[in-house]
Amino acid sequence: MKKLRADFKHRELFVHLFGNDVYAVGGFVRDNLRGIPSEEVDLLVQGHPLEEIIEKLKPHGKVDLVGRSFGVIKFTIDGRTYDIALPRKDEPKEVTESQQRGHKDFIIQADPYLPLEKDLERRDFRCNSLALRLADGTVIDPFNGSEDIEKKIIRITNPKAFPDDPLRVLRAARFASVLEFTIDPEIYLTAKEIDLSGLSVERVNEELFKILLLSRRPSRGLQEMLKLNVLKQLFPELYRCSLSIQDSVFHPEKDEYGHHTVWAHTLLSVDQAKAIGEITGLEQTKKLALLLAALYHDTGKPATANWEYKKDRLVITNNGHDLLSEKIVKKAFARQKIFSWNGYNLRTIVPMLIRNHHRASEIWLNRKAVTKKAFNRLAADVKGEIELLIFLDAADRAGRKKQLITQLDRQAVWLLKKFEELKINKETIKPLIMGRDLIKLGVAPGPEMGKILKRLYRLQLDNHFETKAQGLKLAKKLIEEKHR
Repeated sequence: MKKLRADFKHRELFVHLFGNDVYAVGGFVRDNLRGIPSEEVDLLVQGHPLEEIIEKLKPHGKVDLVGRSFGVIKFTIDGRTYDIALPRKDEPKEVTESQQRGHKDFIIQADPYLPLEKDLERRDFRCNSLALRLADGTVIDPFNGSEDIEKKIIRITNPKAFPDDPLRVLRAARFASVLEFTIDPEIYLTAKEIDLSGLSVERVNEELFKILLLSRRPSRGLQEMLKLNVLKQLFPELYRCSLSIQDSVFHPEKDEYGHHTVWAHTLLSVDQAKAIGEITGLEQTKKLALLLAALYHDTGKPATANWEYKKDRLVITNNGHDLLSEKIVKKAFARQKIFSWNGYNLRTIVPMLIRNHHRASEIWLNRKAVTKKAFNRLAADVKGEIELLIFLDAADRAGRKKQLITQLDRQAVWLLKKFEELKINKETIKPLIMGRDLIKLGVAPGPEMGKILKRLYRLQLDNHFETKAQGLKLAKKLIEEKHR
């Protein structure tokens, strides 16, 4: 039996309460075998009825029973929460031919006296079908998961049960991406026959977001989603990118088979966006917005592709793809029910970044002649998310090479410095004149007020006034002109 010393803060308490019957399971064991200590610990207690476990835990912390039928307890101690479960077995519910199987179409039965191997057998992949007895560090590995971890491969624990939970197809892509493991070819063959349409959009989003945020190179998981038939079933706008070619001179990047597709460029752009998010220290919410913008920024290209003869050759052009991409991502987010994430409005920010993702480069190309007015208007059009726009522009530009960038290029640095020099930011682009100011000047609320406010804001962005006092003076003048 393999032994593993994997300590965590409250291990001794659990051993004191449950002796040889308490195990760490799943990802905690897997990651420690990989030499990567994990803070996330899921526990399994065998041989003790649920009520007994609850009574033993109560004196030491807060106990919440998640579900009696499937025997899961949330136990909080010193501000840390552990999921503690009884051994379980899953039985798929009967579904009719017209129904699509979903992630929750199971009858879960908890049984404190179920053999540990039976609980491990219900888990999706061998690398996750592991347990660690806390009392002595013994690794329980009935399916050779430790061997798969050494070989960095993802294999199915129970081939017969795998199709019963369609979410496992997306989890295969996520684990391949986050752990940087290869997928057993058998999984591709099995995934071909699995209908994913019954999955909840919330669980699908969760897996996608984890691929984007937790992978060193998210492209790995995204490409697996293509190979596992996930894109075709759940993300048709991204699937179309895999079938659309780009101009091979302007976009020399290509996939492993030599295809110059929009998808090949998208994958590299997402990887570069992840690198930029890391080197600039972006917070998670903004990092996710940047990654989603990179993922969807060219979804309008398949429908806007045209051959044009110019510069003595045939060139593939995609005029207007930024505007179409904005419409496509709005529809995709509506379908996927993507709104806010941790309080950050993805539904507004991501389409806005995509619509304007070429404009930062346009300023750079015209930098000798461009005025503050152009910077102001761009900042206003992206609601002050200037950094994210510049980072998306940089990721798009770097999406022509596989090597991850380690610093922002000259164009991005110049743009960031220029906005800073001009003192243009989220605060400075706020309207100086509000409706309440016009009411004091005798303007009644209504469409007329809206028109005046809109005109005043344009004049503010065009540098006709820089203070509220100057703005009010101009407002009076506009009101007087209206009444002449």
